[in-house]
Order: sequence, then structure tokens, then C-alpha cells
Amino acid sequence: MDTTSARIISAISRIGSVLRSGMWEFATSENLNPAQAEILQLLYNRAPQGVRLSWLARQLSISAASASDSVAALAAKGLVRKARALDDGRATDLHLSDAGRQLAQRIAGATSFADEAVAALPPQAQAQLLGGLLQVIGQLQKTERFPELRACLSCKHFQPNRHADAAAPHHCGLVGAPLPVAMLRLDCPEHEPADPAQQVKNWQALV
Repeated sequence: MDTTSARIISAISRIGSVLRSGMWEFATSENLNPAQAEILQLLYNRAPQGVRLSWLARQLSISAASASDSVAALAAKGLVRKARALDDGRATDLHLSDAGRQLAQRIAGATSFADEAVAALPPQAQAQLLGGLLQVIGQLQKTERFPELRACLSCKHFQPNRHADAAAPHHCGLVGAPLPVAMLRLDCPEHEPADPAQQVKNWQALV
């Protein structure tokens, strides 16, 4: 049935295909496969912290064995290094090397055309689009199909609907400032998980 929800998913899928195509072209030019390029991005976004192999596998929705193969290839290219985890001497964390960091910075340019397309929308349309997509993510997280996020809406510092200002209704307790929907983040380095009940309330605040 050609419902509105089906058309939305079709649009998201089409956009995803275009983004993957851009990433594929860049990865191929750098002698990487798309999974390896994504791993570099994930490590870059988590720097300076290291990440575990199991976390990478969950983020990419691939097996630990496949993630291990991709990491091994990146390590052989001198783009990723391994180090003993600071919180567990028996575990290994993955980090970008200097070369890997430089390459990860260039990866963003592979999909800059999409950023430019969204930036061309009026600010209000951008905020509405972001809010809608965050609501979809919130619904997907109920099915446990969406990977772990360091999102504002799952953070203990997020205080929903604290302000009467419709332009900035929420509040970040960490920085002590109002938080417009347009400023909500999906990957914040200062993120501290809220308890499950509070996370549900936070996501519902966008409805």
C-alpha cells in the first residue's frame, strides 16, 4: 500500500543510496571498501577515546569476524592502531593513526553534496526535518534495531521542555543553556547515559 509512511521510507532509502554511492566512490579512490571507510569515520568521531571491536560491529550491523577483517586491513595500511584499554588491561582499544585521522577528515568531503542540499533549506525546515528524523530513530530504538548513540535524547543532562520558548524548548544541564531542536546531537562526546525510564521520556518530548 502506497501510504505516507511508505513514501517517507522510500525517500530515506533513496537518499541513503546516494550517500552510499558517494562513499563508495571515495573509498574506491583510496583503496578502501565502504565498511573500512565507515570504521575510519566512527573512530574519528570517537577520538580521542578508543573503541572496542565489538562496538564497531554493532554500529555497522556486521559480525565481529567481518569487523575484525576490516580493522586488520586498516591496521596493515597504517590507518588504525591498537592499544591496551585504559579501563581493562585485558582488552584492546582501537584508535586512528595520524594517517588515519587525516584520511577520516577527507571522508566528510565525499558526502558534502548532501550537506549542501540540506543547508539550502530554510532554517525552520531543517529543524522540522531533524526533529522528524529523531522521532523515527526513537521509534526504531524501541525495536533494538538502531545502534547505540551518544544522543542528546538519551543523555542524563538533557532536560525536555524546560523552557517556554518554542524555538529552544529543551535544556542542556551540562552547559546550562537552552537547547533548540536544531542543536540536538546524535553523537556528543560529553554524553552520559540517562536511566532507561528517563530516556523514554526524553524521546517522547519530540512527539
